[in-house]
Amino acid sequence: MKFYLKLGFILLAFCVVATAILAYVNSVTKPRIDELKRVAAQEAMAKLIPNAEFSDVVIHLPEGASTPDSLVYYIATAKADSTKILGYILSAEKHGYSSNVKTMAAIDTEFKLINIKVIEQAETPGLGANCSSDSFAERFKGLLPEKLLVDKDGGEVKAMTGATITTRAVTNSIRETIAIIRKDIESRANTLPEVEA
Repeated sequence: MKFYLKLGFILLAFCVVATAILAYVNSVTKPRIDELKRVAAQEAMAKLIPNAEFSDVVIHLPEGASTPDSLVYYIATAKADSTKILGYILSAEKHGYSSNVKTMAAIDTEFKLINIKVIEQAETPGLGANCSSDSFAERFKGLLPEKLLVDKDGGEVKAMTGATITTRAVTNSIRETIAIIRKDIESRANTLPEVEA
């Protein structure tokens, strides 16, 4: 009996030490990881709408929504004239085949897609992971939200071969996020800078 008790305490000590080490490593690396994610997001925004300055808007969503309790989008204004809105940048996320797929999308003032960029994913290499490619992003350019469905669902986005679930996750997440942002933008219509013609 003493042997098992001693073995249990040794195992407990190893678990406590391992947990403490993991907690320490996390506390040291988390700020750096968060900073790298922030920089990557800024670089993606600059590629989606070049020559723009961005200001963020936070929407607090009602409880029970299938999304987080708040959502952030960015208003892109011209660097030369901050009273001219060029478009909006949104971040959308939905579960694909094997991971959450996080996408940034640029929309113009008519809510038509300018471009997209998948910024985080861990989908199947050679299939769903191709959602990070430029050729995948090309499928979305110029589409209005009502056309943002996979072709198999009656929309205009051609699904990637062997990766319909990933394509559907990207498509649906962007469409659903645009719907939320559109309501907010329309409710703020009188307080936003003028739209660039």
